[in-house]
Amino acid sequence: MTPSETRPRRPRVPGTLRAAALCALLLTVTAALLAAHGWAPLGPERAAHAWAVAHRTDAAAAAALVITATGSGPVPYALALLSGALAGRTPRERLHTAATALAVLLLGQAVRYGLMELITRPRPSEADWTARATGHSFPSGHSTTSLLVAGILAWAVLTRVHRTPARRLTLTLLGIWAASVGATRVYLGVHWPGDVLAGWLFAAAWLSLTLHLVRTGRLPVPRAPASPRTPTTAPQPPNCS
Repeated sequence: MTPSETRPRRPRVPGTLRAAALCALLLTVTAALLAAHGWAPLGPERAAHAWAVAHRTDAAAAAALVITATGSGPVPYALALLSGALAGRTPRERLHTAATALAVLLLGQAVRYGLMELITRPRPSEADWTARATGHSFPSGHSTTSLLVAGILAWAVLTRVHRTPARRLTLTLLGIWAASVGATRVYLGVHWPGDVLAGWLFAAAWLSLTLHLVRTGRLPVPRAPASPRTPTTAPQPPNCS
């Protein structure tokens, strides 16, 4: 027996934890880069903000306001409850899962709010705003919330829907919605692009960590199957008649 065969194998780190660590690392790098510049906007951020202000039309701003409104207020929390109710199979399981989905969202928001108060990055000039905004800028609350809710809804869909086309369509629409909410924050002048990126990275890390807890049974909720199964027909014996 060779030494390589007798050497104990290192435990493999689950993919969900690797994803969470990667997103957390990228968030840290983003924050460190901005902190090195005194939290002032970087050149690409200034350029994106200037472009949004210069190309903002009344019709586009009105549409952006409608989209951005879905990333805050009662809508995300109602969607989180809906996703929990959708994933459950019995009344008791639906209630438990809805409460768990809401808790995941609320805890994520609490951590995000703590980061925002710790960093206190200023927003763009209020003269450029086309939407009301409160609090500090980094990370973006709307971007974080919309991606968290999109992830929770995606989990609910993967748990209950087994047809690949329906899964892909739903996941695509959820991704477009979360991306659109984040983009509107820059377009409406209330966030720098780095704030939106940080919100997405934080939400992705939080969702990956939550998925790890689900897969390891530490968060007792219905689990989505790894992949949809295509029913197969058992082979028929030859007809000898």
